[in-house]
Amino acid sequence: MRAHHSIARWRANHLLAAGATLVLACGTVGAQPADRALAAFDLVRSVLQHPRCQNCHIPGDAPLQYDEGLRHAQYVMRGPTGHGAVAMECNTCHGDSNRPASYGDRAPPGAPNWHLPPPETKMVFIGLTPRQLCETIKNPRMTGGKDLNTMYAHMRDDKLVAWGWNPGGNRAPAPATQAQTAAAFKTWMDAGSPCPTQ
Repeated sequence: MRAHHSIARWRANHLLAAGATLVLACGTVGAQPADRALAAFDLVRSVLQHPRCQNCHIPGDAPLQYDEGLRHAQYVMRGPTGHGAVAMECNTCHGDSNRPASYGDRAPPGAPNWHLPPPETKMVFIGLTPRQLCETIKNPRMTGGKDLNTMYAHMRDDKLVAWGWNPGGNRAPAPATQAQTAAAFKTWMDAGSPCPTQ
């Protein structure tokens, strides 16, 4: 009788263990797309929260400069449309392309339509948790009306965005590449754009 109970207990434990393994395996398989989406978002986050992007996606009205995120010299301000204050518009110093190397490492960089987001939709990237950043870029009220498809096209095609990977001078480029970042954004978006838990 005791042997019978031992065998029954072993079978029950074995079946429970096998069932738990099956549930875990199925859960892992089911979680893989979400895991891939969250990993893709983390690559996008690393770009958006790099100085090349976050220096202009600021909570205040004074843009930042350099890899250190220093307040912009000359008391530059966002202005009423994001293009700078009157008589100090961004394009006064920032042309359509980077200055030649002979101008030095600290010459004003350039790209077409140099500007910050407008004050009513600042699209802040600084100081946000990954979840808060995710919620920000998914919210058209915070992105100037851009839905995720428009944000994807913006990240993939916009020449000002592209500057982040060709910043000139001694500025560090954004991580990954523009194509890799856009592909990661699309992977995340196509998987339902899940946000990290924190």
